[in-house]
Amino acid sequence: MDHFDLCIVGAGVIGLAIAEEFSATLPASFSILLLEQHQRFGQETSSRNSEVIHAGIYYAPGSLKARLCVSGRDMLYDYCRTHGIAHRRIGKLILAQEGETDMLESLAITAAANGVTSLQWLDAAGIRAREALVQAHSALYSPDTGIIDSHGLMTSMLHRAQAAGVLYAPFTRVDSIEPCSEGFLVSAACGPDEQAYRFAASRVINAAGLQATRLARRIDGLRPEHIPAMQVSKGNYFRYNGPPPFSQLIYPVPEADQRGLGIHATLDLSGQVKFGPDVQFTGEELDYRVDPARRTAFAEAVKRYFPTLRDEALLPDYAGLRPRLATTAGKQADFMIQDTSQHGLPGLLQLFGIESPGLTASLALARHLRQESDILG
Repeated sequence: MDHFDLCIVGAGVIGLAIAEEFSATLPASFSILLLEQHQRFGQETSSRNSEVIHAGIYYAPGSLKARLCVSGRDMLYDYCRTHGIAHRRIGKLILAQEGETDMLESLAITAAANGVTSLQWLDAAGIRAREALVQAHSALYSPDTGIIDSHGLMTSMLHRAQAAGVLYAPFTRVDSIEPCSEGFLVSAACGPDEQAYRFAASRVINAAGLQATRLARRIDGLRPEHIPAMQVSKGNYFRYNGPPPFSQLIYPVPEADQRGLGIHATLDLSGQVKFGPDVQFTGEELDYRVDPARRTAFAEAVKRYFPTLRDEALLPDYAGLRPRLATTAGKQADFMIQDTSQHGLPGLLQLFGIESPGLTASLALARHLRQESDILG
């Protein structure tokens, strides 16, 4: 039976970052297997998002999201420069309409507590000087926010991990994980014919993203109380049909109930503008369809800061799904990392609720796991 020192389940941006970090820093004799249930890496949350490098403004001070976003942002910019990943430090405006300035002030306080000190205040005239078509009472300008080619990033991570000895197995679904004398016995189904494959692994990292709780239910000996409640947060996007109206990212103030950051305008590296995401909670259903009827609500939200928008310029684009941990109303969900100290199974590391800013935090999260978790003993 094949045996690996580490099996990573899930080849999204988080699993890929872990594979690269561990393979680059551990001896070549340390064997790593990276499994992905789809035919290609990054086919779920990692490839269906806004591709934004976040500055670290929104997250509760001291939370994993805040700490790993701020450190991960700098690591990600350095990685892009070093390895030639397309990106732009494009900047972002967070807008307040009349009566919303208190919300901006609260954001500025949170950002400062997180170590984000580059924010600049703008009045209505300052906003128009930057974006002539944007209407708002005041704004915070974030010069550290950027955009990235997420596919290029993941491709680089995979190639570097493979060059360091990681064995990558796409189209491989894990059906069960059982503790055994060698660590864990993993049963998987490979390829379109679902050929059975069983192997042993001393350690297992559950980085399955949207599938993390489903995978956790297949781990023998993991008590139910260590499988958190998760709800899929669906975010729809509409693209803008016309010349780009903005040169940087445009965000409203976040939603008061902490559901999302509001329907914002993002640009990709080609200059195409899209609006989104909104927030739909769908239980555990994975539905990527965009309902064209949502355009009315999108147009209403966008016109608050882009009043000359024509409704017909919004075209359904794509939807992204996030693995969000269930919380009480108004409370922000954090990343959840479980190791032996939580669940009692030596060699098992589980990641739950790795949603935004997961892309930004990916490199810092991988380093945190190597240095701070007990996965390496």
